[in-house]
Amino acid sequence: MESKYKRLMSNTALFALSSFSSKLLSIVLQPYITFAMGEVDEVGITKLVQQIGLLLIPLVSMGVSFAIIRFGLEKTNDKRTVFTNGVVTIGCGFVLMALFYPLLKLIPLFSQYAVLLYLHVLFSCLRTLCTQFVRSRQLNRLVAVDGVMCSATNLGFMVLFLSGMKLGASGYVLAVICSDLLSCLFIFLVADLHRYFRWKRFSFPLWKKMMAYALPMVPAQISFWVISASNLFFVQTLCEGFGGETGEYWTGLLSVGSFLPNMLTVLGTIFYEAWQLSAVTEENGRAAFFGRVFYIYQTLLFCCCSGIILLCRPLMFLFRENFYEAWRFVPLLTLGALFNCFNQFLSSVYMVEKRSSLSLATMLPGAVINCLLSWWLLGEFGPNAASFASMMSYLLVFLLRVVTVRRLLPMRFRMPRLVLFTLLLSLEAWLMLQEVALWPLWCGIITLFICLTGAKTLLSAVSQMLKRRRRKATS
Repeated sequence: MESKYKRLMSNTALFALSSFSSKLLSIVLQPYITFAMGEVDEVGITKLVQQIGLLLIPLVSMGVSFAIIRFGLEKTNDKRTVFTNGVVTIGCGFVLMALFYPLLKLIPLFSQYAVLLYLHVLFSCLRTLCTQFVRSRQLNRLVAVDGVMCSATNLGFMVLFLSGMKLGASGYVLAVICSDLLSCLFIFLVADLHRYFRWKRFSFPLWKKMMAYALPMVPAQISFWVISASNLFFVQTLCEGFGGETGEYWTGLLSVGSFLPNMLTVLGTIFYEAWQLSAVTEENGRAAFFGRVFYIYQTLLFCCCSGIILLCRPLMFLFRENFYEAWRFVPLLTLGALFNCFNQFLSSVYMVEKRSSLSLATMLPGAVINCLLSWWLLGEFGPNAASFASMMSYLLVFLLRVVTVRRLLPMRFRMPRLVLFTLLLSLEAWLMLQEVALWPLWCGIITLFICLTGAKTLLSAVSQMLKRRRRKATS
């Protein structure tokens, strides 16, 4: 039994090494962008262009990256067939995107950055395909090295194009393109991926199975994009003139306010990349394994979430002075990021059971609620209503996933504790946003209680694992 946890911790450490560089990069990069671009409006435009690319990526890839790792991990499938099927799928998707250019021009800002966005989408899809495939081959050290190198090249290109050449939003996208391209070449050469691409290995029967699994993930990803990114476009449109500022100004503040919550999302992604390998390969006692890991996982996230909310105001001094007010977006966005991490974990159950349609069934209602709340609340309550809409959307998705997951896997959620900590974090966020008298004291007490309780839980879990290991060693 202990080998399960040992393997999970080992994979998590490797993916943490891979993602630590990108995490460190995001710490440095977001404040750097505010200084390199200067104006809040310009940062807002950059984020809007980036989100257009993120919207197009799942459409072009047809969600095949999810199928690559799920089918690649199965020993009964020929890995050359899996990889070839993935390359062909992305190639077809890119051709379709080229044919739909007249429609894509209707997306705001698309035509202005069309060439860069096409290249960004293509190389991002290919890089994801390559990294997911090498994960399916258990080449986790290679993924870690590639993550460090990709972050280093990304930072270098950002400095070159933003500070050196002053290219603004175009420079931002171009830096991402160049780093993704170099990453593709690196993985392709080191992992000898040319040996796995063979036209004659394309299998239509397997491709149909892969698409049956992957295609429901496309609207699910788009729904996720609606919850996480569409608010930038809602804010740009509905908050024009709010407080005497432009829509791009509020978009810039919202994107900077997402900086700290995104750190929680990065932490969740690091874990999930390792967890999905264990979720598929570990079959004995799966329900108990999932329940115990989720208990420890949520404990860590609650501690991090409370700390981020408490420290968000002083951490905003990392940015240029005119971005300080972005702290107001942080508490609600952090709560949303917390439930997003929970949702990501629960999606692994759908992956194991090959029930990807449930990802869409649970994510779509969240996307609808997000749009309705944003449209209804933004005009009256201002830009921070977008943060509230995102938080409520992720919460709804989580509740739906709890219900559906229980039907597939009888894992324990320990709901009373989860509800208590959620209420405490909500209270902490409210105290800070309302700037109640002595709010730093009350927020500090809440954070201390959550962290001390969490530390007790984590120490207890580690102690039990060590006791089992000793019993196993002496038996």
